[in-house]
Parts: sequence; structure tokens; C-alpha cells
Amino acid sequence: MEEKYSLCHLLGGKLVSWTSKKQNSVSTSTAEAEYVAAGICCAQVLWLRNQLQDYDIQLSKIPIYCDNTSAIAIANNPVLHSKTKHIEVRYHFIRDHVMNGDIELHFVPTEYQLADLFTKPLDVTRFNMLISELGMLNPDD
Repeated sequence: MEEKYSLCHLLGGKLVSWTSKKQNSVSTSTAEAEYVAAGICCAQVLWLRNQLQDYDIQLSKIPIYCDNTSAIAIANNPVLHSKTKHIEVRYHFIRDHVMNGDIELHFVPTEYQLADLFTKPLDVTRFNMLISELGMLNPDD
């Protein structure tokens, strides 16, 4: 299955960057696609953390919010299973950062997943709720 992913990065509760792209690899399940997206997000937030260190801003455990419990389980399990062995090695480094305590993966229910704003068609109520959570203004108001 070809997947599109979106990520949004918040600092101090404010949106500082976002990404929405098609994944470079083909996933065989939704869990795998979400795990790959979490790995990409991990790389980006670690880069942001390094940039912030230049300004003497230290971040310890960085939370990543994912709406797929299976993807979180894959990242928290250091053992490769037959269902995950085909995932490209470059995406598994998130496991190391979870085990080291650099990254914390948290479950967020789909209806509160802010990144869905960038990839999914949303009804007006959910769209307005998500842009409000991001601190964005509705131009029609």
C-alpha cells in the first residue's frame, strides 16, 4: 500500500514546522506505514533538537504522538519479528532512541491527531477543532 504521511512539530505548544509527503517505500500494512512515518518524524525532531542546542535550549525526552497502537508496539519492541523484518533498516533507528529515552511514543486517538489536518479530508467540525489546537485562525471568521 502506498502511503502519504504528515508530521507537525510543536515547540512550546506552537506549530514550528510541518511536512506532508508520499512515503518512499511501499508498506504492507497500516501499522508499518505509521511506523515508517514515526521513524521519519524521529529523525526530524532529533535534527530540531540539535538545532535548538545551538541556542542553548536543551530537550530531553521528546514526545511523538501516533494514532496506531501497533506501530507504537513495533517501536517499543527491540526484537524483529517475521512481520517486521522486511521494514527497511533505516526506519528501525527509532527503536534505539525509544530505548535510550531520547524519544517517547504516545498514543493519541485519531480524532485528536493534529497531523491528519495535512493528509485527510475532514469534516468542518474536526477541521476547525484541529486548526484551533494548532493555534491557526480560520480565514472565514
